[in-house]
Amino acid sequence: MPTRKSPRKGSLQYWPRKRAEKYLPSINWNAIDSDKTLKGFICYKVGMMSCSVKDSTMNSMTKGKEKIIPVTVLECPTMKILSVRFYQHGIVKTEVLSSKLDKELKRKMKIPKESKKKIEDVKNEDYDDLRVIVYSLVKKAKIKKTPDIIEIGLNGSLEDKLKWIKENLDKEISVSNAFVSGELVDLRGLTKGKGLVGPVKRFGIQLKNHKSEKGRRRPGSIGPWHPARVIFRVPMAGQLGMFTRAIYNNKIVKIGNKEEALKNFKNYGDINSDFVVVQGSIQGPAKRQLIITKTLRPTRRQTKKEYEFLELR
Repeated sequence: MPTRKSPRKGSLQYWPRKRAEKYLPSINWNAIDSDKTLKGFICYKVGMMSCSVKDSTMNSMTKGKEKIIPVTVLECPTMKILSVRFYQHGIVKTEVLSSKLDKELKRKMKIPKESKKKIEDVKNEDYDDLRVIVYSLVKKAKIKKTPDIIEIGLNGSLEDKLKWIKENLDKEISVSNAFVSGELVDLRGLTKGKGLVGPVKRFGIQLKNHKSEKGRRRPGSIGPWHPARVIFRVPMAGQLGMFTRAIYNNKIVKIGNKEEALKNFKNYGDINSDFVVVQGSIQGPAKRQLIITKTLRPTRRQTKKEYEFLELR
């Protein structure tokens, strides 16, 4: 019988427990507010390090002292705009491709040779929102050749969004255009894949007695005779990992450029472009693609933290 503390195992918030369909998840950009025009950025997990910082947090017991905190390093190669999407009532009304696209995009998708539509041809009455499809220039970072593509929302009025798009349409966009050191961010992406695992590791059920028959690492009963079926709540063996998760309220300790390149990371190699140092641990293995966004619901405890970057160890 289940205990009162733990009547059932496994959260229905993450159901069904199967592999995600894509590496970069879809995001509700309307819910995210940002100081900059661009609301998100594609980054790649490098690894974890220890960071020496000076604590400047008000009323902190370590104020004015040097402390060591765990950090995750994320490489952020520049991005380019693939296309501009014009929305009306939440539906894509029209899409305009950029005139200058990289050859690496042909590995990912079919691209027409010539784009007949132009941004100037779209009338103001035909749309009420603007978003951009961007792709990362991972070849410069020497992570892989095929770029990652995602839709990113923009902040501001329609005039501000259109102005920003025209200014950056054929330019490379860096992470410093979207984020600054010291602010809170959320990171979305996939966890490490574990493959096929049993119900003890997958749902955390208790091991049976050592004298139990038919195995210890399985549920004692998978259901009654009637109804004569196994309901979906029964913890069974299956896929673990490769799930979409979001890590909220991570403090950016430092935003570095390629001149401050870090080297010799395990399972990753050298950093060849801009990078972001974030406090705490982030899901996924090395080279996992992630989306960094402005925080959705900042907490006062994380917001009041102030760190002065000293060095990475």
